[in-house]
Amino acid sequence: MKKNIFAIVAHADDEAIGCGGTLLKHQKQGDHISIVYMTNGVSARKNSSDTDYEQRLRMTKKAGEYLSAKQYFFNFPDNKMDTVAILDVVQAIESVTKKELPDIIYTHHYGDLNIDHRIVHQAVMTAFRPIPLVKTPTIYSFEVNSSTEWNTPINAFAFSPTFFVDISEHIAEKKKLLLIYEDEMRKPPHSRSIDAIEALAKVRGNTVGVDYAEAFMLKRKVS
Repeated sequence: MKKNIFAIVAHADDEAIGCGGTLLKHQKQGDHISIVYMTNGVSARKNSSDTDYEQRLRMTKKAGEYLSAKQYFFNFPDNKMDTVAILDVVQAIESVTKKELPDIIYTHHYGDLNIDHRIVHQAVMTAFRPIPLVKTPTIYSFEVNSSTEWNTPINAFAFSPTFFVDISEHIAEKKKLLLIYEDEMRKPPHSRSIDAIEALAKVRGNTVGVDYAEAFMLKRKVS
């Protein structure tokens, strides 16, 4: 049976970095993929312009086509989501997910350095709090290079993966997906380079005996 898959992310390209290979695997399985972007991802940058936003949007839509994904866009303040009432973020997520209830959700790790990532995680967990007689989706959190590993290593908020997806057959496609966001990638040895993202996938894969994998923390599953 085909599943409804949602990636709920703070910024365009987070989905490609954190769970792009997994989404490609869902695509090949015929699952329905939706991606929710909570900010425009550029407004916090110095001297950002409408041209920067339009370019980011073009890349994002191209990535959506590559993933055969339905896309939803919000315009919460980039890198300032902590200035917004959490209820507003929760209700925005609910406004799109109530149309097609997710079976599986992929979202940010709560311990990321980026404040927007933390707010989105909190909003997802709030929007999908378990309520009697309401479908409860499985929720996974992913890591994002240059955010997850850059935060202060406090044990309670450390990324400790408990679920791994073998993306060995999809690593080449994931790299093509990342190239769509080429303007957002950095040159090695930056953590946000395609080389570093591929290297992390190799480490995660070798951890569980496969060539390449994406790692997740299982946040909630009801079976």
